[in-house]
Amino acid sequence: MTYRTITAVLSTEEDAAKVSQHALALAERHGAHLIGVHAETPIVVTIAAPMEFPDPNAIMEQQAQAHSVSRAIERTFRTMAQRAGVSHEWRLFTGSAGYSASGVIDSARGSDLVVAVQLDPAGEGPSRADIEDLLYESGRPLYLISDAVAGPEAPERVLIAWNGTRESARAVFDALPLLQEAKEIEIFTVDSRDSASQHAAFSGTEIAATLSRHGLRTTVNSATSGGDTVAHVINRRVSATGANLLVMGAFSHSWLRHRLFGGVTSAMMKDLRVPAIMSR
Repeated sequence: MTYRTITAVLSTEEDAAKVSQHALALAERHGAHLIGVHAETPIVVTIAAPMEFPDPNAIMEQQAQAHSVSRAIERTFRTMAQRAGVSHEWRLFTGSAGYSASGVIDSARGSDLVVAVQLDPAGEGPSRADIEDLLYESGRPLYLISDAVAGPEAPERVLIAWNGTRESARAVFDALPLLQEAKEIEIFTVDSRDSASQHAAFSGTEIAATLSRHGLRTTVNSATSGGDTVAHVINRRVSATGANLLVMGAFSHSWLRHRLFGGVTSAMMKDLRVPAIMSR
């Protein structure tokens, strides 16, 4: 198993080089075709009063700025891809739906892996809704790049945040091409619980045995949160082990619950220390 088609979601001019760098490194190592995608959102003007009319010159100027950003992002992507000698193409989509637009989602659905930068709640990067749309609607694993200086080299140490759900199982198998590059893999559980089929003390051992049949050597460890958040516990373990890739399932609970209350996935999207593979 390997990645043959990778889609890089380029949100801003500031992040274009970083996302392209990670995506190109992945494409080079796996012999993949790379698709660069940008969603340009048209200017929407809200009229508050019946006799209020927007300044057409101001609208045209804002639209020209959006086009200028799109061209700059495309130029960065194409230049880096041509320099790397990687098979690539560029796709620009314009529409009010942003990253939930059908063109963006269709591009992601046709890919083995989708690369994007972690959400930036205070800046101009992807919003929480953007990242969630990619995870919920594309059906493809998301390689999320952290703000920290990490990557894009092949992972030497990988931490798998395992909770026994369908989503975490899918993330592990979606990440197999990257796990096969790693020298060390740790399966890490937080607040393990007894189930009908397994004692909490053995959580993670079944997936460890499966990975061993792929020729992968793993260790299994666990921790209790002790009143701290699960996201903080996972991040501390990432730092303690020196992992340079995190693998985890995303949104094990309902979409509505996550939108209302957040959760481990939402917290990790904001506080990633290293790149992460997330699957749903």
